[in-house]
Amino acid sequence: MVHIKRIYDLAVKEDGRRFLVDRFWPRGIKKEAAHIEAWLRDIDLSKVLCSWFGHDPARWDEFYRKYFAELDNRA
Repeated sequence: MVHIKRIYDLAVKEDGRRFLVDRFWPRGIKKEAAHIEAWLRDIDLSKVLCSWFGHDPARWDEFYRKYFAELDNRA
């Protein structure tokens, strides 16, 4: 199961393994305090896709398809 959580939210044991998926390191967060397994900057979504999605739940299915198509094109 994958859950999405902001890096600025407090890390708790129930989070399980945490990975940061972002092209840039977040401001104000020390790497030691992030409590992440790895920083996966190479799988961050494009700015175009991020802007299109706009965190709109109605676009989730299409976002999912487009995001994985982006990842396939990077390989």
